[in-house]
Amino acid sequence: MRHPRLASEHLPNLASWRCKRRFDKCSKAQEAVDESTLKSRGQYMLKNFKPTWMVNAIYDLTPEQLKAKGIKAVLTDLDNTLIAWNNPDGTPQLKAWLAQMQAAEITVMVVSNNNHDRVQRALSELQLPFIARANKPLATGITKAKKQLGLSRHELVMVGDQLITDMHAGNVAGVRTILVKPIIDSDAWNTSINRFFEKYIMQQLLKKHADLTWREDLND
Repeated sequence: MRHPRLASEHLPNLASWRCKRRFDKCSKAQEAVDESTLKSRGQYMLKNFKPTWMVNAIYDLTPEQLKAKGIKAVLTDLDNTLIAWNNPDGTPQLKAWLAQMQAAEITVMVVSNNNHDRVQRALSELQLPFIARANKPLATGITKAKKQLGLSRHELVMVGDQLITDMHAGNVAGVRTILVKPIIDSDAWNTSINRFFEKYIMQQLLKKHADLTWREDLND
């Protein structure tokens, strides 16, 4: 039989050991939860940058392809997607593409982070509807465009050359997205900053989605 005094002497140590063991278990469980939460959040954030399609240029999109996907309106970024950021006049190729869209009754609307005067000046000859100060990567501009056009999100597609702004805004707005290559290699200074981070984001996307490749069109 254990001596009562001896047993009582060991009680503080035993209680301390039990508390430490419980603490260690709780700490490990919390670490596992934190790691799982961070991983889940990381995957969620990465998903918001993932384009539905990757097409070489906006001019490669045809009315037939868009209609086959149920798309009635193309929301497009302005600089380096529709026109070169340093050439606001556009090209004959752009004008021919816009004529195709108009003939097929597919609306093309510009959704740009630029201010109203800049966008209006750039589109003066093209006569396209637009949303300025769209606040991409937020969904604000796309939501406004959807309301103005009176279309559902399933009938829209967001086209742009940036993951951080265009693709993220489209995805959080719930519309399908098309990433295109920049019309020219050089960028305005603020876009150059985004490109630095986009290289890492694209690397992570390609690790998780091996099917993400540049295509000639939506059917490729």
